[in-house]
Amino acid sequence: MLRFLIFTLISIPVIVQAQTFLLPENGDALVGSISLTTSRHEDTISDLAWAYDQGFLEMRQANPKVDTWLPGDGTEIIVPGLYTLPDTPRQGIVINVPEMRMYYYPRPRAGGVAEVITYPISIGRQDWATPHGDTKIVTKIKDPSWTPPASIKREHAENGDILPDVVPAGPDNPLGAYAMRLGISGYLIHGTNKPYGLGMRVTHGCIRLYPKHIEQLYSAVSVGTPVKIINQPYKAGWSKGKLYLEVHPPLEEDKTNSQGNYQRLVNTISKASDTQALGSQNLTIDWNKIKRVAKEQSGIPVIVGQINLNEPVITEAALIPENEPPRSVPAREPGSDDKHKSSFPETYSDLF
Repeated sequence: MLRFLIFTLISIPVIVQAQTFLLPENGDALVGSISLTTSRHEDTISDLAWAYDQGFLEMRQANPKVDTWLPGDGTEIIVPGLYTLPDTPRQGIVINVPEMRMYYYPRPRAGGVAEVITYPISIGRQDWATPHGDTKIVTKIKDPSWTPPASIKREHAENGDILPDVVPAGPDNPLGAYAMRLGISGYLIHGTNKPYGLGMRVTHGCIRLYPKHIEQLYSAVSVGTPVKIINQPYKAGWSKGKLYLEVHPPLEEDKTNSQGNYQRLVNTISKASDTQALGSQNLTIDWNKIKRVAKEQSGIPVIVGQINLNEPVITEAALIPENEPPRSVPAREPGSDDKHKSSFPETYSDLF
């Protein structure tokens, strides 16, 4: 169904800076746009994720029928750059753990516009789960050293890797060049010396960013910035009178609670509907499509309802503008070459 949406999603307003978006108004919650790129024969999904400021798993979820390690030369790849903002106050740093993505809402400058900046992240493994809750930035450290806790030293020792008491700053430091300590004891937002494959559950509970992203965030935030760590695998939001649903796989520790997950999904849709439509009799919700989106868990927002203001009920076919050719989106170059050019082809493969 997603290939039908690509024409309509490009209209969401963005500004030039990568992954920085104008905050939508009038209760709307969508930012960004979906684009397509073409892989080269040597590319992997990890290569493409790194090039386009995406996480590994979110790229894989958006392209479930593409081989992760051998996409092939000329294969169309969806870059899932459309986001539903989390259901939280739009302030400070918001970390949505199952989405493996961070949203930062900087304070607008005098006379400036409100923006949101988003970054892919890595989170804690199931046995080292990232905690949820409200906290704040309490310390900022440039070129941090790392003192591995005894529990981590034991874990590495069991695998034959003996860690020193202190890992000094430098290229071998797993914290990277920047770290920010949270008010939750023992947890950091930090960079990494191994950015390849970022966007997975691989940390000991800390929040890990690409090196260029932690440098940007470190420069932008101050000590005392509020941080909210949430668990929202289901996000619903409005854009121009249409309701979008974005679904990510629930955390492993939550997957066994199928009834609880179903109720969370229903509550997410109900809250979004009540907020925007205020009980309007003109609200149409497609629950069959909601079930499909919840099952696919692609991480891409999909239209599942609309407010009908003397308009026909939306259908998938109606999402394609009549007599309108495919439109190109600006390329985001990872380097000096033209490795990853993003455009809409004349025909679409059935990726889903």
